[in-house]
Amino acid sequence: MYQILQAKELTSNIYLMEVEAARIAKACQPGQFVIVRAGSDGERIPLTICDYDRQKGTITIVFQVVGASTYYMKDLKAGDAFCDVAGPLGCPSDLTRESMEGLRKKKILFVAGGVGTAPVYPQVKWLHERGIQADVIIGAKTKELLILEKEMEAVAGNLYVTTDDGSYGRSGMVTKTIEDLVRKEGKAYDVCIAIGPMIMMKFVCRLTKELGIPTVVSLNPIMVDGTGMCGACRVTVGDQVKFACVDGPEFDGHLVNFDEAMQRQTLYKTEEGRAYLAAQEGDTHHGGCGVCEG
Repeated sequence: MYQILQAKELTSNIYLMEVEAARIAKACQPGQFVIVRAGSDGERIPLTICDYDRQKGTITIVFQVVGASTYYMKDLKAGDAFCDVAGPLGCPSDLTRESMEGLRKKKILFVAGGVGTAPVYPQVKWLHERGIQADVIIGAKTKELLILEKEMEAVAGNLYVTTDDGSYGRSGMVTKTIEDLVRKEGKAYDVCIAIGPMIMMKFVCRLTKELGIPTVVSLNPIMVDGTGMCGACRVTVGDQVKFACVDGPEFDGHLVNFDEAMQRQTLYKTEEGRAYLAAQEGDTHHGGCGVCEG
């Protein structure tokens, strides 16, 4: 059992939990995720590791209530426990594989939308701990839906907060702030890391391609099973079929076919849609199961 040490509501429908998971905390890197199961008959839910403490042996997860399993999870309190927590899974952030000398020469921009702030935070913190400062944009529909602002402010070089309705910080979507920083305020970036809703990442990538900024996206929002066996997170990147949970979750955002991925997510919600996708995609429908290629 994996005991919950802290549980709190960050904002409406978004919750944070610190969980005892010593082996995972010892091995995990920014960008990776875990699969949690609240009870023995519960659903497997992939969640990005928002933070970790190797000395305490804990990891922090953040989740939004979007279905029955997360609805029941939100009622767990400190002292309760998860039945299973498996991980770390997925590939670490590309940043962790670069040389420190190379990273220090780069001007890095992170763009986080909504719950995407949670997986952005450990990457910015990881850089900060190594003396590397990055600019960060965090956006939400309204001030009430912003999360981890103080935590991000402590590790970001420059933090830009924006709300769609203009109720706090800058006004407008994250793409407007990117454009303002580059075209009006003279900022230049060598790479952008964008994490948030699929539609947000799509339009961020469309803009950064126009601006000539290489962009990495994390496709954790489309993961379901977390092991590559369900086929839900199948995505076309360039001319290759990839699976977010086993090949990613990070990919070159300028090569991701966002329209196809979002259409698949709509179809995947129904049994008939899943059957259609399996028939249409044949041997490439699944990945990472040891049977199919892809």
